[in-house]
Amino acid sequence: MTALLLLPLLLPFALPALARRALARLAPAAALWAVTGCAVVLAGCSLAALGAFVLTGLLKLPLFAALGELVHPLHTASDLVVLPAAATSVGALAVCGWTLVRSVLHQTRAFRAARTEAGRGPVAGDLCVVDSPRPDAYALPGRPHRIVVTTAMLRSLDGPEREALFAHERAHNEGGHHYFLAAAELAAHCHPALRPVRETIRLAVERAADEAAAASVGDRRLTARAIARAALAGQAARSERPDFAAAATTGPVPQRVQALLAAPRAPHRAGRRIAALLLACTVVSCVASVTGMADFHHRVEVAQGDERP
Repeated sequence: MTALLLLPLLLPFALPALARRALARLAPAAALWAVTGCAVVLAGCSLAALGAFVLTGLLKLPLFAALGELVHPLHTASDLVVLPAAATSVGALAVCGWTLVRSVLHQTRAFRAARTEAGRGPVAGDLCVVDSPRPDAYALPGRPHRIVVTTAMLRSLDGPEREALFAHERAHNEGGHHYFLAAAELAAHCHPALRPVRETIRLAVERAADEAAAASVGDRRLTARAIARAALAGQAARSERPDFAAAATTGPVPQRVQALLAAPRAPHRAGRRIAALLLACTVVSCVASVTGMADFHHRVEVAQGDERP
């Protein structure tokens, strides 16, 4: 069981490289779904594996063995392996929980501040203009969704560029990109190897919105110019907004502009291979965690005298 439950803890280390290759080979929207789904599943499986290690270690202690109504010793690997693994898992889960709570509190405060700021400005449809000397624009989720743009950002762009920028931010809200960013943040707090994946998902979100904006305005060069000028104007100023509020000025802007100026890539066999590898990682992690938990449950029932070995 111990060896099997190590797989969900090791597989996330392969995801950062696979995620970068997926974004390079797949369409941005497809890469966003594939990488985010894989990251969430791997994060959940790693937590399940840590939980199994903790329960195994606890049931080795007389007090918890009595609470678990164990009439026979729980058959596991040596205590020299199980107990340190359980202690390490407790520490890992505590760190995950603490950093996640801190992140949730910070994001909640930032979201409330952003909604309050947006409520002060005039609204035209889904567009909210905030009087500020800081050039900024972002998609603010909530009910209703808002596109928040400052007066300084409006002055930095001409009319067609503003329309391209608004199309980009609307693509974030219409695509529900805040859910992907929130899922990436959650996964990053569940396993340290998934932290680099959070940045890849953020880039995939921006690339997907770039492509949607280019299709909406019908001009890839105009969209690239709008993104570049907005990023240049806002590079020295950033408003207080939650990380899941996507903005056109975030991410590696030169890479995004270069992708917009290039012709859209046709589906390639390498993209299908990357997608297959992501699926394989997800399936193997799920199977390993489910099988490991089922084996743990069987061993507990044997120790309780309910089943035969």
